[in-house]
Amino acid sequence: MLMKLAKTTVLVALASCTLNATDYSAQAEKDRVELVKYFEAKFADPYANKATFFPHSTDDELKNNFEKGLKHDDFSMGAYSYAKDAKKTYIPLKDFPPYELNVEDGEALYNKAFANGNTFATCFPDPAIGDKYPHYSEERGQVVTLTQAVNECLTSNGEKAWNTKKGKMADLQAYLNYATMEEDKVVNVEITSQAAADAYERGKAYYYTQKGYLNLSCAECHVQGTGQRVRNEKLSPLLGSVTHFPVYRLKWQGTGTLERRMSGCVKDQGQVPPKDTSNEMKELLFFMSYMSNGMKIDGPDIRK
Repeated sequence: MLMKLAKTTVLVALASCTLNATDYSAQAEKDRVELVKYFEAKFADPYANKATFFPHSTDDELKNNFEKGLKHDDFSMGAYSYAKDAKKTYIPLKDFPPYELNVEDGEALYNKAFANGNTFATCFPDPAIGDKYPHYSEERGQVVTLTQAVNECLTSNGEKAWNTKKGKMADLQAYLNYATMEEDKVVNVEITSQAAADAYERGKAYYYTQKGYLNLSCAECHVQGTGQRVRNEKLSPLLGSVTHFPVYRLKWQGTGTLERRMSGCVKDQGQVPPKDTSNEMKELLFFMSYMSNGMKIDGPDIRK
């Protein structure tokens, strides 16, 4: 009888742990599913949805310059998934991408020995790690990004930390994410504790809160404003926004990290961007990455 009670107690405890673990990501998963539904509805037929989603676009543009019937994974291409005019220039660039040299340079950096004889393989034995970042470290009580992990690998081996926005950092990430893409891995952000859920919520709050002298939020451009034209470009979607980094931007004439792009975007909103390794920035990227869960990693990529 005692054995039976003990067995029952263990099973109930395990079931409780499973339910609790699921509960931690319940709100985030609800947010993600709703975001997918929103974008699929918005681009099911842009012309038919003009009154709801595109009141400032012309009939001609909605009929002739927008793709329609887009589904979840399509949005990993960013604005190129629905902007026909931009896609015409994007496809030829993909045939001979300017970031190929960055991937090669990144592979050389991965294999180059530090002064102590170790290499990045000491920290990351498998280079296909793009699906493992960002993640919430329970031990450290913080979100850890790939940029942070790379610099910590360097400093723990007696090397100097790199610029977090470009140069060697972007090159190494180009190689690591290319290796991840080659293995067909997907974005896989997990929320398995209350602390992780709280970090997600803070990142979400940053994304949706109006700030700066322009009183804008990230969401106004990349959720509600997705597909609207700013100057000569259509605004990109939150959904899939992290899958293709680092990116080679024609504006930069070089490759940059996700932190570089987010800092520039925040400045455009009239705000002072948080530091790249601050909790504020890392939690923002944690939220954004969760929104792309299940989407294929296809970085590096090219953008204007």
